[in-house]
Amino acid sequence: MSLTLHVDEQRWRANLAKVAGLANVPGRGGVVPVAKGNGYGFGLAHLAEEANSLRVDGLGVDTLAVGTYDELDAVADFDGDVVVLNPWRPTVGHEVARPQAERVIHTVGRLVDLKQVQGRVLLERMTSMKRHGFSAAELKQAADLARERGLQVEGVSIHLPLGGGYAEAEQLVLDAIAADAHHTIWVSHLSAAELSRLREHYADINFRPRIGTELWLGDRGALSVSATVLDVHPIKRGERFGYRGRKAPRSGWIVIASGGTAHGIGLTAPAAISTARGRAATLAKGGLEASGRLRSPYWLGDQQLLFAEPPHMQSSMLFLAGSGQPVAVSDALAARVRYTTTSFDRISFD
Repeated sequence: MSLTLHVDEQRWRANLAKVAGLANVPGRGGVVPVAKGNGYGFGLAHLAEEANSLRVDGLGVDTLAVGTYDELDAVADFDGDVVVLNPWRPTVGHEVARPQAERVIHTVGRLVDLKQVQGRVLLERMTSMKRHGFSAAELKQAADLARERGLQVEGVSIHLPLGGGYAEAEQLVLDAIAADAHHTIWVSHLSAAELSRLREHYADINFRPRIGTELWLGDRGALSVSATVLDVHPIKRGERFGYRGRKAPRSGWIVIASGGTAHGIGLTAPAAISTARGRAATLAKGGLEASGRLRSPYWLGDQQLLFAEPPHMQSSMLFLAGSGQPVAVSDALAARVRYTTTSFDRISFD
C-alpha cells in the first residue's frame, strides 16, 4: 500500500558506470557524485552507499558532494571526503565535529568568511549565475589570504548555469590560473565533451566534475513509479465528497490512491515560459483549475487522472467518470513525478 520507486537495477547501474567512467581520468580526478536534498528520490544514505560502490569499482570516486552542512550526518558512511556545496558562513559549518571535520571541505566565496574558516577550503569563483563566489580580483586575494592563514586549499569551484558552455568555463579557468589556485578545478554542468576539451587544453590541471542528475537520473527509462489503489467508491452526480463537501460534477468513481503531500504529490516547481506552446499549455491548465478539474500525476493506462480535490497528506482522492468500475483495491496506478521533490515509501530494485 505504498508509493514505490521501481528501479531496473542492471540498467540503472550501467548508467552509473558509464557516467562515472566518462568523467574519470586516472591521476587527474574523477567524478564527484552529488547527494543533496531528497537524494534525487533515493535518499542521501543510499546514495552514499552507491558512491562507496563506485569508489570500490575504481572509478575515481574519492569525494562526495552534499548541499548543506545538515546533510553531513546522512552521508557519514561514505568512506572518502565530503565537500559542502553551500558556502561556509560563521553561523553554519563551524560545528562539524571531529573526526568528520577532517574529511569535510568547505566552500568559501567571501573574503570575510575566509578570515574565519578553518581546515580545508574550496574557493568559489562567481559565474554568470550570480549566486555565490569571488570576482576575478577577489579570487587572487582569496588565494593569497588562504595561503597566509595556512589553510589547505583544495582548488577552485566553478558552478556554471545549465548550458553555460565551454567559453565561460575557459575564462574562469584562466582566472584560477591567474590566482595561482588552479591545481584542481571543480566544475558543474559541463558535458563530457566539454570536460574532455578542457582536460586536453589544460593538461596540468585536475578537473573534478560534480554530477548529480545525469548520474542518478540520467537514464529515466530505468525508473518508474507506481501507487496502490487503496479504495474505490461509486458516486452520483451532485453527491458530496471530500474534506470540503464538494458536489460531484457527474456520476463516476472516487479512487483513493497512495501518495500525498507528505510524499511531494501535487508539488510543482515554477518554470519560466518562453514559447507560445508553453503559454497555451499554461492557459489550458489554468482553465481546468478554474473549473475545479485538477490534473494529477496518476495515470491509468494512457489516461491522466484528475484530482477530485487537492491531495491529502498520505493519499490522493481521484475522480473517474463512467459507469463501469475502472480499478479495484490493490491495483497499481502509474505515477509520473518529479524525483527531486518526491519521497517514496519503498524503493524496489528489480
